[in-house]
Amino acid sequence: MASLFEIFLVFIKIGIVSFGGGYSVLSLMEKETSAHSWLADGKFQELVSVAGTAPGPIATNAATLIGYEANGLSGAIAATLGIVLPSLLIIILVAAISFRLFDNKIVKSSLYGLRPVITGVIAYSAIHFGFLSHQSSLLTWQTVATLIICAGALLAVIKYKLHPIMVILASGVAGIVLF
Repeated sequence: MASLFEIFLVFIKIGIVSFGGGYSVLSLMEKETSAHSWLADGKFQELVSVAGTAPGPIATNAATLIGYEANGLSGAIAATLGIVLPSLLIIILVAAISFRLFDNKIVKSSLYGLRPVITGVIAYSAIHFGFLSHQSSLLTWQTVATLIICAGALLAVIKYKLHPIMVILASGVAGIVLF
């Protein structure tokens, strides 16, 4: 069983580098949980799937579930505090000095510079989590089915302007049927 302090430290480290939202840190979460042997093989994908369907930020939900698996309710609390605390402190700090900094050209430029990096990290997480995890070959029927669901979801949202909740539910049903 993992120590609460160890769980807290791992997730505070993840929380510190979680620019770009929860999806951008999923690969780091997977590496850390694997390095500490907190989850059985394949369990990370299950927990992230559950975390993605639950209300709230996926990183916080995933941290809570991983902490619970590693050390029960206390582990869930330690992981949640660890992942949330850095963001909370940064938000408080930024709010305290925001009026002076947001008009600064260097700050504006650096925030614009972070956008492509964050997009790249999220794309990497999606590719790694969706297609490369625990597969010996990239082209499998699961990959093709996942791409079909993804394309259908994009088409439904972009062309037919369906509500994202309906698309998520339909994708879940498609996943049940196909997998």
